[in-house]
Amino acid sequence: MSRPLVIVESPAKAKTISKFLGNAFDVRASVGHVADLPSKGLSIDVDNGFKPTYELTERGKTVVKDLRAALKDATELYLATDEDREGEAISWHLLEYLKPRIPVKRMVFHEITKSAIDQAVNNPRGIDYGLVDAAETRRLLDRLYGYEVSPVLWRRVNRGLSAGRVQSPSVRLIVERERERIAFVTAGYWNIDLLTATVPSFTATLVALDGAKVATGKDFGADGQPKKNVVVVDEARARSLADALAAAEFTVRSVEEKPYRSTPKAPFMTSTLQQEGGRKLRLSAAQVMRVAQGLYERGYITYMRTDNVVLSNEALAAVRAEVGKTYGAQFLSKGPRQYSSKIKNAQEAHEAIRPTTPLRSPDALAGELNGQELSLYRMIWQRTLASQMADAAGTTVSVRIGAIASLPGTGPGTGAGSTSDAEFAASGTTITFPGYRQVYVESVDESDGADDEREALLPPLTVGSPIAVQSLTPNGHATSPPARYTEASLVKRLEELGIGRPSTWASIIQTVQDRGYVWKKGQALVPTWTAFAVVGLMEKHFGNLVDYEFTARIEEDLDSIARNERQKQDWLQHFYFGNGDDQLPGLKRLVAENLDEIDAAEINTFPIGCDPDGNEIVVKPGKYGPYVKRGDDTASVPDDLTPDELTIEVALKLLAAPKSDEPIGELDGYPVFAKNGRHGPYVQWGTAEADHRRRRRSAAAAAAHARCRSCRRRGHHRQQRALRAVRAEGQGLPQHRQRGPAPEDHDRTGAADLLAAEGVPPRRWREPRREGPAARVRHRSREQPTRLGQGRQVRRVRHRWRDERIAEQGRPPRRDAAGTGLRAAGHPP
Repeated sequence: MSRPLVIVESPAKAKTISKFLGNAFDVRASVGHVADLPSKGLSIDVDNGFKPTYELTERGKTVVKDLRAALKDATELYLATDEDREGEAISWHLLEYLKPRIPVKRMVFHEITKSAIDQAVNNPRGIDYGLVDAAETRRLLDRLYGYEVSPVLWRRVNRGLSAGRVQSPSVRLIVERERERIAFVTAGYWNIDLLTATVPSFTATLVALDGAKVATGKDFGADGQPKKNVVVVDEARARSLADALAAAEFTVRSVEEKPYRSTPKAPFMTSTLQQEGGRKLRLSAAQVMRVAQGLYERGYITYMRTDNVVLSNEALAAVRAEVGKTYGAQFLSKGPRQYSSKIKNAQEAHEAIRPTTPLRSPDALAGELNGQELSLYRMIWQRTLASQMADAAGTTVSVRIGAIASLPGTGPGTGAGSTSDAEFAASGTTITFPGYRQVYVESVDESDGADDEREALLPPLTVGSPIAVQSLTPNGHATSPPARYTEASLVKRLEELGIGRPSTWASIIQTVQDRGYVWKKGQALVPTWTAFAVVGLMEKHFGNLVDYEFTARIEEDLDSIARNERQKQDWLQHFYFGNGDDQLPGLKRLVAENLDEIDAAEINTFPIGCDPDGNEIVVKPGKYGPYVKRGDDTASVPDDLTPDELTIEVALKLLAAPKSDEPIGELDGYPVFAKNGRHGPYVQWGTAEADHRRRRRSAAAAAAHARCRSCRRRGHHRQQRALRAVRAEGQGLPQHRQRGPAPEDHDRTGAADLLAAEGVPPRRWREPRREGPAARVRHRSREQPTRLGQGRQVRRVRHRWRDERIAEQGRPPRRDAAGTGLRAAGHPP
């Protein structure tokens, strides 16, 4: 029966959609892209309008063949790939390779529900060639970028490296943060914590001395120097001041109350989902997108690659109804909340990431989703509901407490001392109405500091009233370098800079790890010394290509192409060959002019410092890992040592570690060496030359063993024992056809394995052909057994096949049932 053919990307999505469309439609999956640029070569004709040469992928060949067969019985073709640029490009490729002769319609939807699918079927559109051009431009741009720049990295840094339009600026961000950590100078400072004896008690911190602000970590620069007009308290002063304040009287100097109000965050888009998935669920960006992809394809959430935060009218009504039913009308916002995206050119999807309608609570889906899926769905559910809830309200109270401390004198012959006015501060927020916080509170990165919205209850206080003190505790602190990027914070930074798009961030972060530019220490992204070399090369010789503003401008240009405001061919022409009136660099010229100027030794050398004798120590990214170098003396750097931890002291310890030149002892006639490798110190027993001699002696012994008649007789008996072991398994197959010691292992192991286990050397043997009885007899006559003890059983089988052949031809059997041959009683059939 003829019916419309619907093509989506994934089998899971096809399975879900087919449930809604029923048997009236044939739903198939393309399994992603069916065509791409070849893996080798540029495959772009840069002299003829940048025409690409596409080819079907290995999987795409099979998919296209199957889809062409399905098209023969189809009445219409619906291309139902994703609604972003990549989805549009997949639909275009399908159209190009299938060449359908039936009506073609493009259907798009951002959630897989019955109503959304029905609406997409009833309101199809054509292929958006603006989106196709934008997707193709991005693909050609990335190929040109990698094809021209990556070979430079191979020649000047190391083989196997790659450069990318979004990848290289992302690595630069991570390297710049590590440079800040290397240059950071730690500074120490002290303060005093005051614990009150009130009910309830609270903690106040020393904030001022004699009217001057007491320095905290934020008051120091990266060079370790404090800002002007702040007082740095050291340990001696903090302890003496705490002792002096123990006898002082504390009073309340000020009480300030402010109303507190907090509004909910917008529903999730791709970047915020990846960030919160990393903070709350400890998932990588790639894991978040993989789980979200599964939830979308099975119809639980809307499309997960989006930079919009709006909700449809249907979703707004459903969410507000759910909030009123679950939490009460008082938790609803006064009116529907609509949010706007802060992302420029947000246009790739039409709605935020939210649960599909009709809404299903996480508890209702507990039996359908696994742990990660349920956790991510619950987070999306909570964030969506919170977006339509009322503000949280409360009161923030800030208190200042002061005392005069009498310090003992330090001059000789007098006990008179000085006084110091110490002021402490405390603040707390009392939440009177939780509002949206009843459902969801957004997490923050460590680098963003403590949560300013934390609750703390302070007792009723009035100005001038005394405060009872329970303890005064001096505390030492040290400034910390800026925190390394995590996947969540890197996505946030890329979003702020406008680099890349939601669909690329997860894959880019995974790529920089796979290429060896970055490794993870906990959740932090740590750059390797190879990344330092690559970024240094790019900054010095290809500055535009890793410039953040330039990379963001490329994204804007791609959006212009998607809106048909710019032409694909003209833009690629300017980018590759350059244009004096344009800000695009002319990639080909840029590479040609800079290649000969790159000094590989300089790019791959990073000074650490000098030893006590004035000799310079450097670190270099070698072929087998980084190493430190002082003159001709070298030592490997452990893989788990971060760049900011490689100080001059650590480098000296690595260089002083035992080298492998002289053995430290001997064991069984072989030398023992103490060595230090890229994974740390280790012990080596023997040398490559000694191991070669040992192997030669072993080979000579084996040859002598093969020539010994006694050994051959023992080998014959081992063969017999092995064959008896096979027969003991009770298999019904003839001996020469047995392929395993147990029936369930016929396709995996064999009788030869048992012989090998017995130490019997293998001999030539041909497997019988899997053909009919007559052909088996014909071939068997030319395939004589070569293993001892198998000839008798082969002859039995040959005789049986011969008799079967005679019976098929209608001739009388050569032996009757009373004979003494193969068919005699007692022999197996």
